[in-house]
Amino acid sequence: MPAYLQPEEDGLPMREFGPWVVEKLDYLERYINVFEISMRDKPWRKRHYIDLFAGCGKCYVPETKKVYLGSPLLSLTTSHPFTDYFFVDLAPDNITVLQQRCSASPVYNHVRCLVGDGNLLAQDIVEHILAVDSERIPGQWSSLNLAFLDPDGLELQWQTVTTLARPFRMDLIIHYPQGGLNRYMGQAFKMEGETVVDLFFGGAEWRRIYEEWRTGQKRFGLHRRLMDYYKGKLQDLGYKEIFQDDEVGNEPLVRNAKKRAPLYRLLFASKHSLGHEFWQKVVRRDVYGQRRLL
Repeated sequence: MPAYLQPEEDGLPMREFGPWVVEKLDYLERYINVFEISMRDKPWRKRHYIDLFAGCGKCYVPETKKVYLGSPLLSLTTSHPFTDYFFVDLAPDNITVLQQRCSASPVYNHVRCLVGDGNLLAQDIVEHILAVDSERIPGQWSSLNLAFLDPDGLELQWQTVTTLARPFRMDLIIHYPQGGLNRYMGQAFKMEGETVVDLFFGGAEWRRIYEEWRTGQKRFGLHRRLMDYYKGKLQDLGYKEIFQDDEVGNEPLVRNAKKRAPLYRLLFASKHSLGHEFWQKVVRRDVYGQRRLL
């Protein structure tokens, strides 16, 4: 496999991250593998992978001096590739580098690299998918889609999630920015008008939950309540919530490697119970092979 598609230096820019990025990428890679191995032989019209905050394709961890494939290249190098890819990033330089890396893939002709705000371009991507699904071909199902929504901070907007929910089958892996919300919610709560927190949650209901926590009415479990609220909105869009009566949970928490402070969680959404079955299989263990606890 060419160096562009290997977890090694290839002479092109890479983004630097802390060691916690390894956990997130491991969950994603294992889900993609389960997803594609299980679904590749089914009569789906297309299998789309969507990455709205794609970056340049590779990550470098200074503490360990190791290189890792980023989310777009993990999806591209899986043993059973998707039929079509949409990679979006706001920075033109990131897309230029990502395109060069993707060009080494045998399925490069099925990759669309787009410069722009993923929140805005999601509409065009969904319209393309809906056009594919509108073709009535005997013996074929609708398209099967997986969207990885992993911005650096609070860039993801709820309206984008509602747009992506329009196709019949669109699984979502969503970055829930727990650390970023901890830093910014207090400030946003005092501000008038729409803030990035309002855009993330799709309204102002988070303010009531935050106020109850801030004033001690319901002091504990702020993020549990906020995530349940968010997942309730996902259910309103047709996504199923599968609860498991065990100690594992389905929202892995990624922490700062040194301070162990919460950074973010990964929320999963699917309109089919099989998607949740796949996700729960993946998150039962962490990147080190250990059974994960809450």
